[in-house]
Amino acid sequence: MIRKSALLSVCLVASLACFGRAGDTKTDAVTLRQLTWADFQKHLASTKDAKFTIVDAWATTCGPCKQNFPHLVEMYHKYGDKGLAVVSLSLDDYEDSKAVADAEKFLREKKATFTNVLLKEEFGVGFDKLNISAIPAVFLYGPDGKEIARFTMEDVDNQFTYEQVEKDVRQRLGVSN
Repeated sequence: MIRKSALLSVCLVASLACFGRAGDTKTDAVTLRQLTWADFQKHLASTKDAKFTIVDAWATTCGPCKQNFPHLVEMYHKYGDKGLAVVSLSLDDYEDSKAVADAEKFLREKKATFTNVLLKEEFGVGFDKLNISAIPAVFLYGPDGKEIARFTMEDVDNQFTYEQVEKDVRQRLGVSN
């Protein structure tokens, strides 16, 4: 009887501990969803509860992307509860299992508990669909899924910084420094 009671108590404590963490985005599991471009566009238009969605296009082979990724995580923590949805969009080759594993490992290391998407299209299509030739690139979308701002590396004389992105996000959300 004591054994059953002890076992029941252990199970109850374990289930309560898991339940308590389930809603805590800081400890949620990191996932990498594979979406086609069409499904990705649907996802952007489905974030009606967010005022804006920031999308960071990156790849595991891009040093500057990985170096700047912590800025995205930081913006998620600062502005996620103020109306900003965050999406990382990996442009790695979804058919390359090593690239996919590297992307998943990187996202776990950075604790990227927001939406992470791997574009499930022929390699290079993401660049065409986003109308970019280089990454990192950051896009801001409205709740209807339409692009309202872009930060790219297209103009070599005018390279964006993540500080500029954050300043734009703060202004749009009406958040002071």
